[in-house]
Amino acid sequence: MIAVVDYAVIATSLAYAAWALVAVVLGKPPREPYVIGAGVVELLILLQAVVAIVTMVVDGAPNELATFIGYLLMIVIILPLGLFWALAEKSRWGTSVLVVAALVIPVLVLRMQQIWDAGAA
Repeated sequence: MIAVVDYAVIATSLAYAAWALVAVVLGKPPREPYVIGAGVVELLILLQAVVAIVTMVVDGAPNELATFIGYLLMIVIILPLGLFWALAEKSRWGTSVLVVAALVIPVLVLRMQQIWDAGAA
């Protein structure tokens, strides 16, 4: 996998989580700017998914292919699901769902890196 894309996803999702956490502390519900922010993070995630698929085709798949694809699918859907839930919940707790969803993304990316590196060894 390409580390630059992975680190961009990690950095933007952590920044998004911090931004949403500030809103939780201030007691603000999710609004339109959080939808736009989630869109930016999701675009990077989709770029990462395309890069991962192309890399698997060109360089070969990792040893734990099913696990890798599971993480790849989860990373693509976790933020949209969290955003849907956050917008349905009109309180500050909806924004806390965004924090949790955004914090799951770096964990999934790091795990995907570990699976990829183990297959390359």
